[in-house]
Amino acid sequence: MRDLELYNLRDHARRLITTCMRLGSEPDLAELRLTNWAHMLGFRGHFSTRSRHYSTTLGDIRAEREHHARDNDITTGRLPLFDEDSVLVISEWEYAGKGHSLGDQLPVAAITGGCL
Repeated sequence: MRDLELYNLRDHARRLITTCMRLGSEPDLAELRLTNWAHMLGFRGHFSTRSRHYSTTLGDIRAEREHHARDNDITTGRLPLFDEDSVLVISEWEYAGKGHSLGDQLPVAAITGGCL
C-alpha cells in the first residue's frame, strides 16, 4: 500500500482509502475489487451513474427540472401562457442600443485592460 501521507488528502478521504485497502484484502470481499477502486473511495462508477434499480433516471430528473423551470417562468410572468401547440411569432423589433451602457463601460474597461 502506498504511503498516503505523501498525498495532500483530507483525513476523511484518507480513512476511506485506507478502509478500501483493508477490506479489499479480505477474501470474502474480493469480488468488489475495492483495492482497485480505492482512489475513487470504493465507488467504481461515474458520479452520475444511474441504473434500473434506482427509483428515477437522469432523463426523468432533467424533464422535471425543465417542467419546473417552465412553470416558474409562466408564474413569474417571464413566459406567457400558451397552449402546447401554439407558435409565438414576434413581428415587431425595437432597437435597444449598441454596445455597453455608460455604467457598464468602467468594469468592462477594467477587465479588458482599457480596450472597449
